[in-house]
Amino acid sequence: EVQLVESGGGLVQPGGSLRLSCAGSGFYFSNTAMSWFRQAPGKGLEWVSSISRYGGKYYADSVKGRFTISRDSAKNTVYLQLNSLETEDTAMYYCAKPKSDDLATIRETDSMEYWGEGTLVTISS
Repeated sequence: EVQLVESGGGLVQPGGSLRLSCAGSGFYFSNTAMSWFRQAPGKGLEWVSSISRYGGKYYADSVKGRFTISRDSAKNTVYLQLNSLETEDTAMYYCAKPKSDDLATIRETDSMEYWGEGTLVTISS
């Protein structure tokens, strides 16, 4: 059974940082790309970042330069470091496993095969 479990969310002030983790199980973690999405209150899912099986990193323009994705295959975990947080970053953050490693689709919600339950990030003073 495939499982994705996110952790690390919380309440931080603007300008603060958080590190989100997504622990995967039930699949060959090293052999797949992984993606992060978020959903702000009242809005749809938004792609945030992806990392390919080879370590290539991709970011939405809204987070480029502030967020960093990484993976530790020994721990079956993908991370998302969130720096310089803004109130607009408030959202539920989800990690997801794409159906394939096609770089053209790893940022599309419909191309995700499995999702975690999410971790809530709230930015507020």
